[in-house]
Formats: sequence, C-alpha cells, structure tokens
Amino acid sequence: MSDQDKKPGLFSRFAKGLKRSSDRLSEGVAAIAKKPLDRETLDELEELLIASDLGGVAAMEIVEALKEQRFGENVSEAEIKEALAAEIAKRLKPYEKPLDLSGAPPRVVLFVGVNGSGKTTTLGKISQKLNDENWRPLIAAGDTFRAAAVEQVAAWADRTNTPIIKKDIGADAAGLIFDAYGQAMMQGRNVVLADTAGRLQNRRELMEELEKIVRVLKKKDPKAPHEVILVLDATVGQNALSQAEIFKQAAEVSGLVMTKLDGTAKGGVLMAVAEKHDLPIYYIGVGEGVDDLQPFDAEAFARGLVGLEKESA
Repeated sequence: MSDQDKKPGLFSRFAKGLKRSSDRLSEGVAAIAKKPLDRETLDELEELLIASDLGGVAAMEIVEALKEQRFGENVSEAEIKEALAAEIAKRLKPYEKPLDLSGAPPRVVLFVGVNGSGKTTTLGKISQKLNDENWRPLIAAGDTFRAAAVEQVAAWADRTNTPIIKKDIGADAAGLIFDAYGQAMMQGRNVVLADTAGRLQNRRELMEELEKIVRVLKKKDPKAPHEVILVLDATVGQNALSQAEIFKQAAEVSGLVMTKLDGTAKGGVLMAVAEKHDLPIYYIGVGEGVDDLQPFDAEAFARGLVGLEKESA
C-alpha cells in the first residue's frame, strides 16, 4: 500500500482522537509550566509521562533532552508541549512505515490479536481502503472458533463488496486460509486478508493453531504469510507489551495496528510497544468510522498526544 499524503485536517483528527490522552498530559503540563524547569519540575514531568504509558526509559530520555534545552528557564505550557511533541515524534519516526503489499501476488496478510481488540473491524476497514486503491482483496474468515466472528467479517465483506471464503464453525482454520490462498490465485486476487480467532496468551491450543496456520501457508509460499498484523487495543495500557511478546513468538508479527486510541488516556503505550518490540506501526484507530483508521504519522500522533492540533512551522 502506497504512502498516503497528509490530508488537510490530519493533525486535528489525531488531536480529537487522542483527546483523553492529551487531556491528562495537558493538565499536568499546565501545572508544571507555572514553575522554573528545575530538577523537581522535571521529575514531575517524567512521572506524568510514565502515567501516560510512554514507558519509564522513554520518559526519562525525553525529560533529559528537555533538560538540555531549557533547564532552569521559565517555559510556557505551549513551549513544553512543542518540545515534548518534537521529542516524541523523533522517537516514533523510525516506526512510521506504510503497509507494503508489493511483491508477487497473492500477498497474504494475517490479522492476529486478543478477543475484543478490534481485529476483525480493522481487517474490514483495510479491505475498504484496498478496494478504494484498486487492489483486489479476498477475505478469509479464519476465525472458525466463534459464529459471531464469521458473521462480522462476512458483513464487512458484503459492505466492501469483497469476496469471502468461509466454512462451518469448528472447521480447520489453517486449511481454510490455505484454500483461500489457492482461490485467490485462481481468481486473480492479489491480497488475502485472513482473520484469525481472537486468542489470549494463556490459551495454548489457540496459539498452536496460529503456529499451524503459518506452517501450512509456507507450503504454498515459503515467504507467506507476507504480513502478520498484530491489532492491539490501546485501552489495555501496559498489557499490550506482553501481548506483543506472545504473538511475536507464535506468528512472527511484522507490524502493528493500535485501535481505540480515542477511548483511553493511555495513548502513550503505542510508543512503548513499538520501541520495545521494534515493530512498525501501520495504522492507528482514532474513531469508529473507516476514515478513522489512519496510516500512522509520527508527527501528527505526537502533536495529538500532547494536545497540539496544528502542524508545526
């Protein structure tokens, strides 16, 4: 998928979507801005960043960078926010990568994550975006564990006018996705979007099923799956770190989508996950609509996180 040009309103969209996180930061920054930027004030700022789930190491390093720039000075709320946004954006820029589906088709994209993370909805929204960009996706209803999941992904297939392959509940998920690959080849479909059962880290049998899906796909193409997208729910905060660890072990996760950023004050966890696991961020979800699943933009995210709507000069 090609890199998207910044649309007018992207910064304000991110600011609106990250409002709960930015409200927490803004309130703390407003109090700090009334004091000289001394060691005590910097410690308060570090605690504020940790409370926003940015992670302890990142919070310390961001504060140290600010200390080098403005230590001992009286700085305004706006100046602190600008400095924080610049440091956060600099750290996140290496993880700002588009979902790249170039290569010999069909490209297989697995969507993985725990129940309730927004995995199936994310698949549906990406299907819509691919259709809008003249790709030819095929959806594989690989969550054969829950009838509701099949119904949900089938509804997205209908909504986006995308063909779907599905089987009865209890069917072998690996076999279904294997068949979807073959069907995509026959029909000239260049992307297979494969849903998988939402699974918790402690459900070993479901993690083994995911490992089986990967093994079976490699019989079709040794490089498949070509993308394994881990969909994380921002509202779980630091628990996202352990989820990423487990899914990386089971399925060689290649990139992240973080959803529900509009519903939490823990938006900073996105940076903690990307940095700890060295994973690119393909999309973030800042609302319910299809257009609220946005390609990740480090600067827009950083400015939205600290409550700045406009692009920096």
